[in-house]
Amino acid sequence: MMRSRKMKRLELTVLARDVDRVIEFLGRRGLMHFSGEGTTGADAHFKDEGVFRHIRDQLEKLQALSTYLGIELPTEPEETSSFPTEAEDSLVTMISDIVTLIRERELGETQEKRKVEEALHEVRSFANLNAPFAELDQLSYLTLRIGRLDPADQAEVRESLVDRAVIIPLGKGDDRVVAAASRKGRFALDSELKKRAFIPIAIPEGYRGVPSEIVSGLESRLANTEHELGSIAERKKQLGDEYGPELRRLSGSYLMAAITEELKERLVATQSVYFLSGWVPLDSVTSFVVDIERFTGGRVAIRTFNPEEVPEVQEGKEKVPVSLKHGAFVKGFENVVFSYGAPLYGTIDPTPFVAVFFAFLFGIMFGDLGQGFVLMLLGILTRNPRVKALVSFKSYSTPLIAVGITSMIMGLLNGAVFANEELLIRPTQAVLGFFMHLTGQVGEPPERILHLMPEKGNIAKLFYFFGFTVGVGILLNSIGLWINVINQVALKKYEKAFFSKNGLAGILLFWYTLGIVVRVLLLGGSFAWFDMIGIMLPALGIFFGPVIWRIIARERPILEHGLLVFIMEGFVEILETASTYISNTVSFLRVGAFALSHAVLSFIVFTLSGMVSSLVMGPLFSLIIMIFGNVVIILLEGMIVAIQVVRLQYYEFFSKFFTEMGVMFVPFSFRQELAADTKVSKE
Repeated sequence: MMRSRKMKRLELTVLARDVDRVIEFLGRRGLMHFSGEGTTGADAHFKDEGVFRHIRDQLEKLQALSTYLGIELPTEPEETSSFPTEAEDSLVTMISDIVTLIRERELGETQEKRKVEEALHEVRSFANLNAPFAELDQLSYLTLRIGRLDPADQAEVRESLVDRAVIIPLGKGDDRVVAAASRKGRFALDSELKKRAFIPIAIPEGYRGVPSEIVSGLESRLANTEHELGSIAERKKQLGDEYGPELRRLSGSYLMAAITEELKERLVATQSVYFLSGWVPLDSVTSFVVDIERFTGGRVAIRTFNPEEVPEVQEGKEKVPVSLKHGAFVKGFENVVFSYGAPLYGTIDPTPFVAVFFAFLFGIMFGDLGQGFVLMLLGILTRNPRVKALVSFKSYSTPLIAVGITSMIMGLLNGAVFANEELLIRPTQAVLGFFMHLTGQVGEPPERILHLMPEKGNIAKLFYFFGFTVGVGILLNSIGLWINVINQVALKKYEKAFFSKNGLAGILLFWYTLGIVVRVLLLGGSFAWFDMIGIMLPALGIFFGPVIWRIIARERPILEHGLLVFIMEGFVEILETASTYISNTVSFLRVGAFALSHAVLSFIVFTLSGMVSSLVMGPLFSLIIMIFGNVVIILLEGMIVAIQVVRLQYYEFFSKFFTEMGVMFVPFSFRQELAADTKVSKE
């Protein structure tokens, strides 16, 4: 198709009780591109803050749960997602309660471990000091209390002191404990121990160092704490495996509800009805209307409009979105077009031209049978979902395959395989010799069909090749000019269609000038008197175009901004036209230049590889040079060539007709993957 899909404007009037189900239908179908806030006279927007806040809270809970359990939640609803009900709310609460208990337990054990580690570190610091324990007890760093405390009171003391002290039992089932605290926490420790009838144990007079029971007790407590944390980690893993699928399902449901509420907030509505307005492709309208009426049980009012019947479109306040329909090959190049801009609705679709010329120009500049095969293979692998490393490059699959094939064809012509210029000599001579025999030609068949290296005897062929690339540029520029003329006529902008530098006058000037050049080069001769007429007529059309059109359209005044401004603008337009056509045409010499640079770089790699092959371990070094050289060519030069092709498309082709940007068709969908398959391109 050379034009975008025809669109229809649909206005839906839906009962408030049905709006969620209608939005669900629209989100799953992915066919309606919403426009503005509605087209009715209503001016109210309703938002249930309670519902929206509840959905947001549930999503925050799910995110917190998934973070704690190490589960990755979806970023958009799943295909099977549905609106959450009270059952889903209860399930979120249940899982949250279970996780909260394990989280509190983990937090308590983590705090206990930290306290024990701090106490153990300080005790060990003084364990081997040859000083009385009574003196250690008075250090400014640590307070130690050794005594008896009822086991039933030990837990209460821990809970009361929180992180200000640690209570360490000295034996299982024993009431002997060691209480350790920092010096600033000793008053709270002594006060709490006094309440619990703590009985100090006297340390023998003159006892030196720290009692071994304290160290062993702390170490035992630390081991128990680490064991508990290990059990908690195992329990977290079990919870993740058990509730992971449910959390992902719940997240999809609440995401779907959140998207719905956000959309409802933007819709025009009254207390009883909602108004939805948007664009749907014409070829999908009939099935869309039938399905939505069946889905709602007929409780929906639908009105359809052609673009020219919509007041906002007529007044220029709204642009009709553009949806393109292509086959697999052309569709792969849509991103090249839409990264520059969307064409206006009703104008020529440039994507087929972009697809053909992109692959063709790339192949010319990157001609190598082996390297092209690598690009084609990469394109095939990016389509395979099992190759995880290349999944993110799926949108480049078709372009990679296309440029790989054209590069292989060019490689066959210039006889290059992974920078090796000898492998294809005999096969090429055999093929060419066969055709020479059929045509009755005699002599030695050439080693390659196309000579790019400036060797003796083939300089003329090289210039022919550069002339061919300029011819490709002339063809692409001409196509761009004719697209602009057709587009401007379709948009009823006749002045730009006939009297502008990119209009019919510009085409005549461009082609006649080229005709003179070709005639002089091929037939000889010089500039003739009638050439002046052939050049001046379209040039005068460009110069006087605004005046001619205002006379035809009966607009006054004829010189809109005065005589001086008219003359200045006319001369500037003529100079810009001449410079633009010259630069746009000469610019395609870069195609030949990059093709030559690719051949030179391949020649260097091949030559270096041959030079080291006779050295010790030469074959190994030769292989390394060939591999490294080809990797550099494929990655670095491949990227440079791609950039140059895009540049030629943008500045030499698109600039001819992309005078105003359109709007890309982006249908409402819960899932971006579905939207990407339905609309013209990813957003």
